[in-house]
Amino acid sequence: MPEVRRLFLALTGSREKRRFRLQWSAWRRAHQAIAARCHAQRRAQGRERPPVRLAPEPPAPGPAELTDVEWERVRPLLPPQRPPTGRPRHDHRTILSGILWVVRTHASWRDMPLEFGKWETAYKRYRFWNDTGLWPRLLALLGDDHVTPLTEVTL
Repeated sequence: MPEVRRLFLALTGSREKRRFRLQWSAWRRAHQAIAARCHAQRRAQGRERPPVRLAPEPPAPGPAELTDVEWERVRPLLPPQRPPTGRPRHDHRTILSGILWVVRTHASWRDMPLEFGKWETAYKRYRFWNDTGLWPRLLALLGDDHVTPLTEVTL
């Protein structure tokens, strides 16, 4: 409908405007026809795509859950769950269990099971605790001497 309106207005305008609008309209319709053909061709190619490869299975969950005894040992070292201002932090115990799962299984952070929360949150918390020196103290309290700190970041 807008194209018909433009053509009708072209007929009522001056001779120069009429000529320009008619040429422009012919060019536009030709361009739209080419675009429609390309779009149809692209959609047809999309139907023939090979199937998507599935991601490999994440490692089986290891002994990551903190026992009540371990949790009571490390809880005094952790910052308060609810800071003085701002939004409350995610549950320290859940996030710490996720970090321990990654450290003990040597898996990628992205493979961390959802039961431990988002992997991004656990990774940021691990980096923060490592930078502040809290992580080695937590490992010492947990008795995870056989666990080496993550030196290479595996996202």
